[in-house]
Amino acid sequence: MQTPKSSFARQGDIVVIEEAATLLARSTMRDQTITVKARIRLLSKAEGGRASPIRGSFRPNHNFFGADDREMTIGQIDLPDNAELQPGASIDLAMTFLNWPGLEGQIYPGREWRIQEGARLIGTGTVLEVLPAGNGLTVET
Repeated sequence: MQTPKSSFARQGDIVVIEEAATLLARSTMRDQTITVKARIRLLSKAEGGRASPIRGSFRPNHNFFGADDREMTIGQIDLPDNAELQPGASIDLAMTFLNWPGLEGQIYPGREWRIQEGARLIGTGTVLEVLPAGNGLTVET
C-alpha cells in the first residue's frame, strides 16, 4: 500500500516546523539571558564565606537587591578546566544570568551584587562590562 503524497508533505511540514521551533527556542534563549564580564570574589572562611574552593560550573544565588531581599536570580559561573577559585580570591570572567523582567535595568558596569548559597553571603560580584547577546562564556584572567 502506498502512502498518499499529501502525507509526505505533512511529514515534511512537521520537520520544517520542528526546525523552526528549534531556531526560535535558540533565539528566545539568547533573549532570556544576560552575559557580563564580571569580577567575582569569594569571601574567605574568616569573613564567613566558604571553606572550600569552587570548581567547574557553579550556580549560586545572585542577589541584586540587598541582604534582606529574597528576590534572586540564577547565574552560571563557569571556571576553565582544572581551575578553581579559592575563598578570599577573585577572578574576572564572562558569566550569564537568566533574565527576568526588570533585571536588565539592574545590570550595568560598576554594579555590585551579593553571591549567596541560600541566605548565606559567600561572595560578591561586580559587573565590568555587559556583553552582546550570544557571546560565549570565556574566561579571562
